[in-house]
Amino acid sequence: MDFTVQLALLLVTTFSGYFIFREIFNNFLISLLGAIAGILFGYIIIKLERKLKDIPLKVIVGSLIGIILGLIIANLFISKLLLFFAQKIPITLPIYVLFYFVMGYLGFRIGIEKSKSLDLSKLPIFEKFHELEGAKILDTSAIIDGRIADVCESGFIEGTLIIPQFVLYEIQHIADAADHVKRMKGRRALDILHRLQKQNIVPVKIVDYDFPKLKDVDTKLIAIAKRFSGKIITNDYNLNKVAELQGIEVLNINQLASALKPPLLPGESLNIKVVKEGKEFGQGIGYLEDGTMVVIDEARRYIGKNVDVIVTSVLQTPSGRMIFAKLREHAEKEFYFPEEYRYEEQVK
Repeated sequence: MDFTVQLALLLVTTFSGYFIFREIFNNFLISLLGAIAGILFGYIIIKLERKLKDIPLKVIVGSLIGIILGLIIANLFISKLLLFFAQKIPITLPIYVLFYFVMGYLGFRIGIEKSKSLDLSKLPIFEKFHELEGAKILDTSAIIDGRIADVCESGFIEGTLIIPQFVLYEIQHIADAADHVKRMKGRRALDILHRLQKQNIVPVKIVDYDFPKLKDVDTKLIAIAKRFSGKIITNDYNLNKVAELQGIEVLNINQLASALKPPLLPGESLNIKVVKEGKEFGQGIGYLEDGTMVVIDEARRYIGKNVDVIVTSVLQTPSGRMIFAKLREHAEKEFYFPEEYRYEEQVK
């Protein structure tokens, strides 16, 4: 569809350029130059159209209003004030160009600046477009993860959630997979989508925007985020980095979960159950209630039992955090754990 419209535009500009030059110069060769100029003009319009797609609607409206007001002021200044006070001065083309350009430029710059505070949602004609501006686009990984539904129901997300149609197709493909694990993930994602649509706190929109020239789902998500000046919600580390490189803001569910975990400092004590052995000799592995892995030195012999441990270090990774600890009896030489503080010590 886009190619057909662009081809029609090029044909119109080409023939228009040919006939305009033929009318002016009445020469076949010069008319061909007019046709070439028409092709170049059409090409510039197509390039400009692609750039305009990435600009927010309120910026376009604000800049156009600024330019129109600037040109109106320039016209009033030249036709009324300047001609009245400078009747003996000839008003030539350069003066017209100067005033119109300066006032148009000032209107353009002021319009862009003031568009930041422009609220188009109050205008019925722009209401539908505005509600998708600055929306959050959901990635497949975030839907399969499922925690996004809890975040929405808690009221911590504002704006509109966008679910592209191509993301739904991907989830449906996963739900129909032959592999049992993938099939269960896909069905869980469909349940999460149904849950998102039922909640009334955050509006959810399914949009049918597609980009046929782009084959990869991640690339399409970045394109649709640029289209709506929105943010991507994902758990995908690679998508996170690629989107940030292209100037797209990303909301990572794993980073949010890590930020909400209560902090643990070296020296704090924990009571934890050792559930399996670690990679290194003698290590045991346990998990906190939020799923954080705790690596405990020399705890392999306590598998299946609860032990008191002391945190020695905390490692933060892009996918979460990992806690390293020692058994309390082994760590007492490194840390001091008084049972009670005397009043004098607390005052000090």
